Amino acid sequence: MHAKLDPPSLESVLGSASAVAAGRLAGAGPAGRLPLTPDMLREEPSGNVFGLTQNVGMGWSPASLDGPQYVIVSTHGGLRSEDGSPVALGYHTGHWEIGLLVRAAAETLRAAGAVPFAAYCSDPCDGRTQGTTGMFDSLPYRNDAAVVMRRLIRSLPTASGVIGVATCDKGLPATMLALAGCGELPGVIVPGGVTLPAIGGEDAGQVQSLGARFAQDLVSLDYAATMGCRACGSAGGGCQFLGTAATSQVVAEALGLALPHSALAPSGEPVWLELGPRSASALLRLHALGIPIRRILTQHALENAMLVHAAFGGSTNLLLHIPAIAHAARLSPPTLDDWIRVNRATPRLVDALPNGPRGHPTVQVFMAGGVPEVMLHLREMGLLHGDVLTATGDTLDATLDWWQASERRRAARARLTAAAAVAPDDVIMGPDAARRAGLTSTVVFPVGNLAPEGAVIKATALDPSVVGADQVYRHRGPARVFVDERDAIRAVKGATERPIRAGDVIVLIGNGPSGTGMQETAQITTALRYLPWGKHVALLTDGRFSGFSSGACVGHIGPEALHGGPIGRLRDDDLIEIVIDRGTLTGSVNLVGAAGQPLDRAACTALLEQRAAHPGLAPHPALPADTRLWAALQRVSGGTWAGCVYDVDRIVAALEAGLKLTKETT
Repeated sequence: MHAKLDPPSLESVLGSASAVAAGRLAGAGPAGRLPLTPDMLREEPSGNVFGLTQNVGMGWSPASLDGPQYVIVSTHGGLRSEDGSPVALGYHTGHWEIGLLVRAAAETLRAAGAVPFAAYCSDPCDGRTQGTTGMFDSLPYRNDAAVVMRRLIRSLPTASGVIGVATCDKGLPATMLALAGCGELPGVIVPGGVTLPAIGGEDAGQVQSLGARFAQDLVSLDYAATMGCRACGSAGGGCQFLGTAATSQVVAEALGLALPHSALAPSGEPVWLELGPRSASALLRLHALGIPIRRILTQHALENAMLVHAAFGGSTNLLLHIPAIAHAARLSPPTLDDWIRVNRATPRLVDALPNGPRGHPTVQVFMAGGVPEVMLHLREMGLLHGDVLTATGDTLDATLDWWQASERRRAARARLTAAAAVAPDDVIMGPDAARRAGLTSTVVFPVGNLAPEGAVIKATALDPSVVGADQVYRHRGPARVFVDERDAIRAVKGATERPIRAGDVIVLIGNGPSGTGMQETAQITTALRYLPWGKHVALLTDGRFSGFSSGACVGHIGPEALHGGPIGRLRDDDLIEIVIDRGTLTGSVNLVGAAGQPLDRAACTALLEQRAAHPGLAPHPALPADTRLWAALQRVSGGTWAGCVYDVDRIVAALEAGLKLTKETT
């Protein structure tokens, strides 16, 4: 795929004598005096004094050292020249421009007399790693990055507050986890915004299906090359659809950690550029008012975020991230009953990619009013906790009162109408209008003999044409079992002796935490979305799927196959039945036959109990040791339904019990 480069000369590698001869052996050191006092020298830790030495060593004026210190932690990636052109690429557009937000926030803090610090922990791209072994590090990265960010924040013990700037699928959840774990500090999240849609191009989700469409002779090579090049309408921001990146931004604002009308702002545009100064001012205000993160991130704030997630029809990956945020903040994580209750309370109110029916890009959702507009509807429905505090330092009710009468709201909605000929109320609807448009609640948690511990489906993403008039999706078809995602996508592309056909049920096993680090199956689900017959194919997996996925994609199936889950005992041509009721938010996933022949319930139960695991079931041979460790730690901490967290008390208890048993055995 890549051109081979000629090797540089050995001389260019070994170095020159002239560079050595020109080098200095000492420097003058900064001029001036540190603002030290006798009490500081007697009482302060040596690290605090040495920190001042380091500050002036980096060029900060000794006369400007006495202001409050704030840390800005971000996922910025890549290296840009002064004109914005790339010197070294980042992994994705989502972290490419957020250095501009970091700089603007720092300048605002400095102008106020504060001393800003910037620290970085960049993030991977889930789109770039789809279908590769790079995906084995995706979800585990979230925990590692949160740990690193918290360590960076705590490593500036003189910090008076923290700003977190991030955009995408794992970087923004990691940043929220980090700030949630630093609850005694004031803090603000700055969502890094979204990419503009490209004029005359496909969006960043649709282009991920080009390979499957080309393999099925649906597009030409020239079309694929052109559309693949054109997908990003701006150099920065998360993808243009309501996937995990966009949903995480929405949740950050709904939690009260981000400023009102900040999620989904178009990267690089004036309304995005102002987020740095606005957020820095908010941090200064929170510090002055004595409002730390723990007073914002409360149990009621958590429920507000769950309601907004349901109303947006957001990514099911947040079912992993919201419990993890709760755990980091020492709140009670939502239970399955909590999720069901919240999703029964509200239908989806937002018509955004990939859910439809029209599928507006995220920038249009922002211009229609974004999170505060949705919250207005939720408040009118009597669902929100309006007394919670937000990053403004005021209550949510006060913020929504401002939004409802604000010139900003009028300007944004007018701009959407004028520039895109889109009515704001067709993008963000009231509950009655949403129901009339066929929008239903977001997630369903099916159970059955293949998912005794439960599963997840984004029911709002089912194609309406395969859902009955009674709002029930019913599918019965033969299993096509795969232990390697690469084999499954080849079958979807028609490159195998028995390709995937309409009516099949793809079963991807060994895809959970212990097999692949719970990789996403987005290259499969995205392909199915854009193949004409794809809506007639279902997918079952103990892994997860992207927020962009649509159709009958049932993931998070528990227990995972490698830990005895019955999904790991399926074979080709077993009969699978999936029933999803979008009215009652109930569903089932069951084995109903074998070798193409129906069996009664008792026979299916007996078959699953007696049958051995699939002969190909095993952890992926390329699974990194780092990810194996993550899988073990999160498993003993409660597993995927607890958010794949590290519960230190449970881990320590398990280790102590294991050590005791080992000692007794020895």
